[in-house]
Amino acid sequence: MNIIKTNIDDVIILEPRIFEDARGHFFESYNQGLLKNMGVKHDFIQDNQSLSHFGVIRGLHCQTGDQAQTKLVRAIQGTVLDVVVDIRKRSKTFGHHVAVELSGDNQKQLLVPRGFLHGFSVLSKTAIVAYKCDNYYNKDAEFGVRFDDETLGINWKIDKKHASLSQKDLGLGAFSQCC
Repeated sequence: MNIIKTNIDDVIILEPRIFEDARGHFFESYNQGLLKNMGVKHDFIQDNQSLSHFGVIRGLHCQTGDQAQTKLVRAIQGTVLDVVVDIRKRSKTFGHHVAVELSGDNQKQLLVPRGFLHGFSVLSKTAIVAYKCDNYYNKDAEFGVRFDDETLGINWKIDKKHASLSQKDLGLGAFSQCC
């Protein structure tokens, strides 16, 4: 597995070795020992999965305080633009974001550390996204920022007229209210 660094410390892309032949392909999507040897030392305790259709934007979300989560995100099927935003107040990259396409074809994964907002947009007809978390979900610790906050300048690669969001996500506040 290769680790690809991004422009934000601690946010990394994991690229597995894929073994392909006429029958299909095989790859190891998670190996805790291997990742720990590479410096990725998280104990994941919960797996989540979603199915979404083209134009769906989920996010930007996180959990705060002791309930914060590190996530390891991948697209099992389809293509998404996965986005993380640094909300660590003392970070030199506070307010910056990383966006990477994850797909069932490229099999890349994105490590989203604690202290980051996370979201994705669906670029294909449908997408199945799965992610591991190192802390359990806690509704009382939820926090979010509107996907289209102008100060973040995120290009979701979806025309706004085709965007589909939950009422909850549409009601999220501005980044200026963050942290």
